[in-house]
Amino acid sequence: MTDLPNLPNLNGLVELGRRDGVDIRPTLLRVVTDLYVQKPWHSEEEERHFSELALRLIDLVDAPTRALVAEKIAAYPAAPEAVRQRLLRESITLVAPGEAAIAEDPFAGRKGSAEELSELFFAASSEERRLILLNLPYAPLPPAPPPDATAAREAIARLEAAALGHNSDAFARELERALCVSHAQARRLIDDESGEPVVVAAVALGMPAAVLQRILLCLNPAISRSVQRVYDLAVLHEDIERDAALRLVAIWQAERKPEPTAAAASVARERPVPSANARARAVPPARPRIRWDEHARARGKADGH
Repeated sequence: MTDLPNLPNLNGLVELGRRDGVDIRPTLLRVVTDLYVQKPWHSEEEERHFSELALRLIDLVDAPTRALVAEKIAAYPAAPEAVRQRLLRESITLVAPGEAAIAEDPFAGRKGSAEELSELFFAASSEERRLILLNLPYAPLPPAPPPDATAAREAIARLEAAALGHNSDAFARELERALCVSHAQARRLIDDESGEPVVVAAVALGMPAAVLQRILLCLNPAISRSVQRVYDLAVLHEDIERDAALRLVAIWQAERKPEPTAAAASVARERPVPSANARARAVPPARPRIRWDEHARARGKADGH
């Protein structure tokens, strides 16, 4: 097996797998490949990024995952030749590019697949995040409604003021309101030391490049200490489509817990506080998981679709 420490772009993924006891590399390879084949054509840079990532991961995943990826690549005429040849070395039977069948929906029938994509995005390296964002407009996921232009401009002004004042709490509260995400999710976006989540939020809001650059320089010291990082994020802001940003925002919105009703809040206030011993004996309730397909259907009904 390839020596994992020699793969710098995967170090974050390896550490995540060690911490949670789960190896996400097979899922990352499958999802990135699914996104890649949804787009009918790719630039040389996009092809290079995908090839480098895929060729690294192919050596690190199990045989069933390689077989699934091989089927996707075989059905995609514009697949990188290096990736195709690498899979051929596994002696996997591939159909000829000219016989490619219609690619299936990679997210069909997979509950939680959108949430899975969100977690992969946060676990991925900067290069891998860029690859996901460039291909996300072609994924069969509905985007969030774009914010009202006037409300977005006002939110951008408040976000910039909070960042210039080094007030991350105020920035998180404003981001929570502007994107309709949970407070915990807003904190996760701004505390990310790589910076891509803030860029996604900026694109979704239609933030001018100059404003984003000032925010990046003031909001998170882990980002601002590197001029190259700020420059790379500014380039990413120019390259990704707003549709891609809104699709990722829609996933983040789906993870938001519903606010308690006034009646429920009143009952909670009147309920007696249990003793320390009772709390110790209590079994915490299972946390309900918000499924993407349920969220999409509910939003579709609300929009009249």
